[in-house]
Amino acid sequence: MNRIITLVALLCISVAASAQKYTWKAIPMDGSRAGCRYAMQDDVDEAIGTLDDGVYTAPNGNMFQDDSMVVQTAAIVLAAQPAMYEKKAVIGYSDHEIVEKKPESELSNMIVDLMMAAARNESGKEIHLGLLNFGGIRSDLPNGKILLDDVESMLPFNNNIVYMEMTGREIRKQIDYMLQTKLLATGGMKIVVKDKKAVRIKVNGKPLDDDKVYGVATITFLLRGGDDFNLGENALIINDLGILVRQPVLDHIINETKSGRMIGYKKDGRVIIR
Repeated sequence: MNRIITLVALLCISVAASAQKYTWKAIPMDGSRAGCRYAMQDDVDEAIGTLDDGVYTAPNGNMFQDDSMVVQTAAIVLAAQPAMYEKKAVIGYSDHEIVEKKPESELSNMIVDLMMAAARNESGKEIHLGLLNFGGIRSDLPNGKILLDDVESMLPFNNNIVYMEMTGREIRKQIDYMLQTKLLATGGMKIVVKDKKAVRIKVNGKPLDDDKVYGVATITFLLRGGDDFNLGENALIINDLGILVRQPVLDHIINETKSGRMIGYKKDGRVIIR
């Protein structure tokens, strides 16, 4: 009898627990317990704190010891700082945040245009258009100081720039597929879209010609199945140029900074969705 009563009680508790609703919300980590912030090259102690004889002194003056989790975490973070020194070099400045957004944005336009310019310079061929996946752009460029780490975090994958030759007919096929699945960042083209179909495609101001051969800049990732694209499937020529897609972006930011210019770009209506 006691076993039956116990079983009934457990079942009631189980039903009550399963009926309870749970919610969650994201809370930003503000460093309130220790006052930590992102460290630059020259302010590690002020930003992260110090560790001396097993005692961690946080930036806000709080002290932790006795091999606590805070001390263990601080030790790992502080030990990594020398290896991060080079990554924290300031390579440029912007007066606003440069963000990635579909169907086009300052950031995606800048990256794909710089990719096209690099492909043109390296291959010596005319580059009519560029195609790049938005998913490869993993973060935005900040307002203010731009670090080497910002660019490497933004384009972390080691994808090379590729020069291809494709017929206009194949390009149209790829654009149709793109509009039905996921958008790519584009360059050299202006596309007007209605009901997920391209009603107008112009390359360098002229309607896309199905029979013409075009020079295309893209990345290795999209050639054979990356993001479910197979841009190389019916290409006439494929030439891996051996340049990481982040390299022309780094070069551009460094050169603009040397010339005293802020980093920024433009939107130009290259993809219009009606």
